[in-house]
Amino acid sequence: MRNPPETRAPVDADKRRAIAPVVCYPVETLPQPDMALYKAARAALETVETLRIAPRQGGCFKVPKGHFFRIRSVEGPQVGDLNLWNAADLAERFYSGKTRALHATHLSTGNRLWSCFPHLRPMATITHDTLDWYGVDAFGGRIHDVIGTRCDPYTHNLLSGGGEYHHCCHSNLSRALAALLQQPVRAVENHVHDVFNVFMCTGFTKDTGQYFTKATPVRPGDFIEFFAEIDLIGALSACPGGDCSTVQACGEAACHPLDVEILRPAPGALRGWIPPESSGYSRNHAP
Repeated sequence: MRNPPETRAPVDADKRRAIAPVVCYPVETLPQPDMALYKAARAALETVETLRIAPRQGGCFKVPKGHFFRIRSVEGPQVGDLNLWNAADLAERFYSGKTRALHATHLSTGNRLWSCFPHLRPMATITHDTLDWYGVDAFGGRIHDVIGTRCDPYTHNLLSGGGEYHHCCHSNLSRALAALLQQPVRAVENHVHDVFNVFMCTGFTKDTGQYFTKATPVRPGDFIEFFAEIDLIGALSACPGGDCSTVQACGEAACHPLDVEILRPAPGALRGWIPPESSGYSRNHAP
């Protein structure tokens, strides 16, 4: 929480506060996905694989470019933490901060998940969201955020006075990636990055500006769907916070599994679609 101010407000304080904000990145020139093409393609999808992520655990999956994938609630309210990598180069990974800057603090249909520098290209596009009706609630809460980083054992250790807990999302994602790559967890941990918080209802308190969570409105059958713009490795953690309706209490919340479904469109359904190239910037960084 912010400490009380020690500096007396200047005489023109109200005038300074009254200055109107501007949107940081105008999006009129941002390349837009062909949502009509995606909508037509998703009309006849074939499920090729389903992976169930156990409560308080993580799992990895692969999605070929040009395929769709869904994260689905199956038994009860549950949030998930999602990481994405270029399947051919783990150094190219989801960049939550830039995604937030280009779109918003919370994502839904038509928004894209962008990769890190020097690539900065869409990795996936959200093509359907059964929670898009939620909007913003009276507390300022919205769904599917790119604000929170992920629960992790380091912060738990810090705030609990030395506690050990090994099923935070950071650890779940690390173990999942290690299992896929058949490498030690410590060797792959640095590949785990800030997440897309699927189904999570979050915002900032109006008085203190603190990050809050509240019970997710997700129910069994709800899903969020993505189109893979490039070949992807994904990792999903079924968060130990369950529906995130309480203060983080490791191992105490009611938790449920999540399903990941990989779906293939019909042949020819994406005629004319071209996978995005990496950023065209020269990387000269000239003065």
